[in-house]
Amino acid sequence: MYVSPIREPLIKGNKDYSQVTRDIMAPMAGKPSKYWYMGMALAGAAALMGAWASYETVFNGIGTWGLNKTIGWAWDITNFVWWVGIGHAGTFISAILLLFRQKWRTSINRSAEAMTLIAIACAGFFPLIHMGRLLLGFFIFPYPNTRDLWVNFNSPLLWDVFAITTYFLVSLVFWYVGLIPDIGTVRDKAKNKIRKAIYGFLSFGWTGSARHWSRHETISLVLAGLAAPLVLSVHTIVSFDFATSVIPGWHTTIFPPYFVSGAIFSGFAMVLTLLIVARKALNLEDYITINHIESMNKIIILTGSIVGIAYLTEFFIAWYSGVEYEQYAFFNRAFGPYAWAYWIMMTCNVITPQLFWFKKIRTSLIATFIISIFVNIGMWFERFVIVVTSLHRDYLPSSWSMYKPTLVEVGLYIGTLGLFFTLFLLFIRVFPVIAIAEVKSVLKSSGEHQKHAHHE
Repeated sequence: MYVSPIREPLIKGNKDYSQVTRDIMAPMAGKPSKYWYMGMALAGAAALMGAWASYETVFNGIGTWGLNKTIGWAWDITNFVWWVGIGHAGTFISAILLLFRQKWRTSINRSAEAMTLIAIACAGFFPLIHMGRLLLGFFIFPYPNTRDLWVNFNSPLLWDVFAITTYFLVSLVFWYVGLIPDIGTVRDKAKNKIRKAIYGFLSFGWTGSARHWSRHETISLVLAGLAAPLVLSVHTIVSFDFATSVIPGWHTTIFPPYFVSGAIFSGFAMVLTLLIVARKALNLEDYITINHIESMNKIIILTGSIVGIAYLTEFFIAWYSGVEYEQYAFFNRAFGPYAWAYWIMMTCNVITPQLFWFKKIRTSLIATFIISIFVNIGMWFERFVIVVTSLHRDYLPSSWSMYKPTLVEVGLYIGTLGLFFTLFLLFIRVFPVIAIAEVKSVLKSSGEHQKHAHHE
């Protein structure tokens, strides 16, 4: 008779409820560690570089970038799509895994949700600054006006605004609703009167009563139901920026599912990058276990395989179509002047994640951290390949051009990385990095698993 193996407990160390509260609130108490200060210094320096690049762009125009008449998007939209993709994992982990009652989400959903909000803010920065004048962003919103100016509702760029704004607002509400019980806990544990008053205001009068818990669980499920379709819709609409054009390499119906799977793929990689560091730096090894890491790596295998199939499908359809322009676009990607970017993308996104089929690698923190970095690099190059190699050689050879980023463009990208890590480091000082209440909800079952395993 087959006996299923006993899974590793989700929470280690035979914790009780009070110990869980103390451990998770520890990074918020006392003075920050030297590693936190080092991280803030590096992130702050990167953010300052981004501020300089923003100044150059706003006051001297986007002529400071390496754009030309042929390649009009380049790094700007590459970074925008990359950041939107990273923002996908938070809502996927929180909403979809909540609806499917996956208990392993409880230790990682809070960090993933915060990462989503910060990543979307970083993504939204690029289209605004690409306008050249930030005040032009005012004309995105449809409203009755005396100038009879209306937005083009047929444009996928406009639906980008609607989709991403909706996604951000729903994710923000979902994140904050999940925080309310933990804010109440922080309020009750606070000894400083000012701190107690601030968290008291933010907790909305949370008491932990049965009525409050009932309403909290109901609204969480409702928000999860609203947020789950957004995971599919947001990057689908982002893909329409490309797929609705007639440019070879973009004019394809595979882009929506391809972009969605790629977004979840890159998002989970960034969550792993952050959590492996936070796990060690904040002494949370008992809460973010190898079991959590392995479960996330399994999703990376799935989504990475879908991305690999999409790459091969693109090549097959280009060949099968018999359209010489499509065939040349993909031949140029693989063997043209930007072939180095294409093969970095293929190596990082297709080959590297397949190493997770081996359990020893899938459960190795060092291997997981390295592969997650490779995936982030590979997904950035995927967006670069889609944007630049599809544009730099179009129908007219007289228009062919090469693109090289300037220091200003590099500074903008580094600046958003600095902003991202600055805000994340501030987040772990202000709010619990792990959902205290949700971890306690799985503590009992984890204890039973652990006891059973010990008995065996």
